[in-house]
Amino acid sequence: MRTSTINAITTFTAAQRFLRYVQVDTQSDPLSPTCPSTGKQKNLGKVLVEELAAMGVTDATIDDQGYVYATIPSNSPKEVPVICFCSHMDTSPDCSGTNVKPIVHRDYQGKDITLPDDPLIVIKPAEHPDLQNQLGNDIITASGTTLLGADDKAGVAEIMAAAQLLMDYPEIKHGTIKILFTPDEEIGRGVDRVDLDKLGADYAYTIDGETAGSIEDETFSADGVTVTIHGISVHPGFAKNKLQSAIKIAADIINSLPADRLSPESTSDREGFIHPVSIKGSVEQAIIEFIVRDFTDDKLSAHEAELERIVKSVVARYAGCSYHFSVHEQYRNMKQVLDKHPQVIAIGLEAIRRAGMQPIQRSIRGGTDGSRLSFMGLPCPNIFAGGHAFHGKQEWVSVQDMEKAVRTILHIATLWEEQV
Repeated sequence: MRTSTINAITTFTAAQRFLRYVQVDTQSDPLSPTCPSTGKQKNLGKVLVEELAAMGVTDATIDDQGYVYATIPSNSPKEVPVICFCSHMDTSPDCSGTNVKPIVHRDYQGKDITLPDDPLIVIKPAEHPDLQNQLGNDIITASGTTLLGADDKAGVAEIMAAAQLLMDYPEIKHGTIKILFTPDEEIGRGVDRVDLDKLGADYAYTIDGETAGSIEDETFSADGVTVTIHGISVHPGFAKNKLQSAIKIAADIINSLPADRLSPESTSDREGFIHPVSIKGSVEQAIIEFIVRDFTDDKLSAHEAELERIVKSVVARYAGCSYHFSVHEQYRNMKQVLDKHPQVIAIGLEAIRRAGMQPIQRSIRGGTDGSRLSFMGLPCPNIFAGGHAFHGKQEWVSVQDMEKAVRTILHIATLWEEQV
């Protein structure tokens, strides 16, 4: 009965909400020390709180750090685990999120999509194979000068649409549902300041994945590495046999990295990588920031050891120079936690089936808020939101896939109630 009720729903608000949300600039800033890293992220948070209150959600709040919390009370007589649905409000600093102009391409028929504000930006089915599954659907893109923001405002819109339906359809039985919207996920700080006691959830699902039907129970394990190179600065007019430029040493280190393996450009599937993401400095000192990724902690450590061997070997060629090698943990593979809570994944898989899809269980070559939440004591796999080509101007999402995500959220809520 509950399955048929949910699948019979034909009025969804996810797309309409999404079209509004993407027009609020929420780009995060990795160079900012504040939380949230940009105050404008709170602008969307305040909108969400107002909309939740309008639905009848009485405790929706946004705190000083930009986190949005809300509760949909249980309508079941059973004692049901408290389930949280989580998405992040910020967009990537990799591409502008200012003045996003969303466009709905109705009844997509399989052709290239040329974006009007920059005709050089073309979304081609040959490069985006998931478009082949979208014939007859409605595709949302940006106009060509910005990213769209489907990562992760699609997830935000889907949770909001599901919340509205849970409030409107009391026949959909569920336990207590918690809603969490986070800032700064794109810069690795999404759950730095989350108050898990205030949230009060037993299990969670991030709605931040890609292809419809996918559920991700495994992420990379991730570290950051900072290499600081100390050169020797001498006036360039008198530098012969004396000056040792830290900038040139840094360039030599980067040039010494393997080209045919251990780089994002040469790896896929379960292969890890070492990736320099920034370099800055002067003749006297240069700093290279790396990210290191793999699915096991042992391989992660091996990559870091190889990187340090390269650094040591290069610096040894420059007399009188030295380096400092610092590793800091970013997140760990959430599968280490989720394997201890198989019901969380089992319910996610069944919810996807009930929403009319064949589940795709897979790993992420990246991380989500769920990675860190899982290790903080809140087991949290990742469910699809339907967006594609994240962090760039070719980003797109299907309206119909967003509606499937909403149904999946509703089925997750009811399945936890059924199985008590």
